[in-house]
This record gives sequence, C-alpha cells and structure tokens, in this order.
Amino acid sequence: MTRPAYVAVDWGTSSFRLWLIGEDDSVLGERRSGEGMTSAAQTGFAKVLQSHLTALSAPDNLPVIVCGMAGARQGWVEAGYIDTPTSLSAILTGAVAVPGQARDVRILPGLAQRAKDVPDVMRGEETQLLGAIPADAKGEQIVCMPGTHSKWVRVVDGQVTGFSTFMTGELFDVITKHSILSHAVAAAADMPADSAIFEAAIKAAFERPALATNLLFTARAGQLLHGLTAAGAQALISGTLIGAEIAGALSSAGQGATITLVASGRLQALYEDAFRTLSLTYTTVDADAAVRRGLSAAAKAIWPNNERTR
Repeated sequence: MTRPAYVAVDWGTSSFRLWLIGEDDSVLGERRSGEGMTSAAQTGFAKVLQSHLTALSAPDNLPVIVCGMAGARQGWVEAGYIDTPTSLSAILTGAVAVPGQARDVRILPGLAQRAKDVPDVMRGEETQLLGAIPADAKGEQIVCMPGTHSKWVRVVDGQVTGFSTFMTGELFDVITKHSILSHAVAAAADMPADSAIFEAAIKAAFERPALATNLLFTARAGQLLHGLTAAGAQALISGTLIGAEIAGALSSAGQGATITLVASGRLQALYEDAFRTLSLTYTTVDADAAVRRGLSAAAKAIWPNNERTR
C-alpha cells in the first residue's frame, strides 16, 4: 500500500476540501465540510485543519499545501498576490509558510491584475488553472472557471496575460431570492428544468449582451402575459446571465482560441450546454482533478527533496 506523501487543501470562503495524497499521487483519503474561511476564522484555522488530519490518521510529519481563501487578508496567513502578466510556474514559488506549526504548512498566493481600468483578483482559481493548463502549453488558451464569481483567464504560451471576473452565480442568487423576479421562480424547484428556454436565453444574451437587464425582466413579463412557468423563468434568468458572461469574456479573445472549461456537477452541465448552443469549441477538465493537480505541482516544487513527493 502506498504511503502518504502530503496533504492538499482547497480552503474557500464557505467550503473546505482536503485530500491525503499518496506517493503515487493517488487519493488515500478525503474530507469535505462547510468550514470555510468565514467559519474557520472563528474556530481557528489550525484547529479546523488538525481535526480533519486526525480524522484521516495523517502522520504528524506530513507537509500541507493550501490554496484559496486561507491566504486572504482575513484568512489564516496572508499569502498576497502575484501580478499578471506572469508565468504559470510563478504560482509555485510564491507560497507562504504558516508560522508556529509543528508540521510544514504552506499557502499559495493568488493572482492580481493591477490595471486601473480593469483591476481584478483571484484566489484559489489560480491553482485550478495550474492543474488545467500545462506549463509548456503553446498558443492562446481561454480558461473558463464558473462559480459564484466566474473567472475567465487568457493564457498565451504558458503566460497568464489577463483575466476577468463575472459575478454570475452571485447575481443569480440575488435576483432569484431578493428581487421582484423571486416571485417568478418561487415554485421552480418542483418542476423539471426547461432546457429549451435556457438555450434560447443563452443565444439572446450572447447576441445582445447590452440588453441583459431588459432580457431579465422578460421572466416576469412572460409569466404575466404568456404563462411562462417558474422553471422557465429560472431557466431564462440563468441563460441570460451566462450568455451575457460568455459574450463579455470572449469579446477580446483572439480568433481560434480554444476554451478549457474547468468545472464539475451542475455548473459543468450548464456551461457545456451553453457552449454547444453557441457552437463554441471547448474541452472540459474536472474542477476537483484540476485543483489536486495544481496542488500536487506546488508540493513537488516546494519540497523537491521530500522523497515521498518525487
């Protein structure tokens, strides 16, 4: 049986994922919880981490590599940002050690785009990016990482040249829970999804993104005037937001750029449907696999003399 080599952690704002990784890069154990940065800041980051390590009987001498919001200003230890443009490999060298720990714990930095007209930051997604795109990749790659705050990243010959954040997931949550459109989707959970309306909304918003807020209101008007169902209204809102996101993200993409979708579960299905609807060429990389590969690359770069990570 392979021995444990290191521990990999993806620590988000509201989620915690930990993997015990073996010498052969296999996953020997896994832990998931809602103990993200917000919760861990109250409980104590070291305490949360140790509770999960204990549950997996992780050896005391195993190093731990962490990405995500544990490295934010409000997190465990601030890991800062690496400025773009930058090489993917630069992410590997910017890890910050957590002081006062019995084991070696390192937190990876985020990426920052400091242009005054389009400032942007990411934390956690840079590690998915590292695991999704080979450092020696040639040509232009457009990477889509959907979520509460979707990230679209442009990589050229292994260099991150820029990126954009779209608040698609958060806007969907706010609109469907706290706006007048919340009434339109009230019973949507009890109905099957309406893929036809979703795809039509994708096309409409992609072709006319400037009308996005007008297209959103048709969810209410369509219900009042044409009997649009709650599931249809939900699909229309989702499709409009995602279609406008894709239009904005691709507005500056070069001709022939390939899209790499880094996603899993429901978001993977939604964005794959959207790309097919718009006849866009893409490849999909599982989000969990990508972040593990990124954390693995970091572990091997940080601890090159650890025989277990070689």
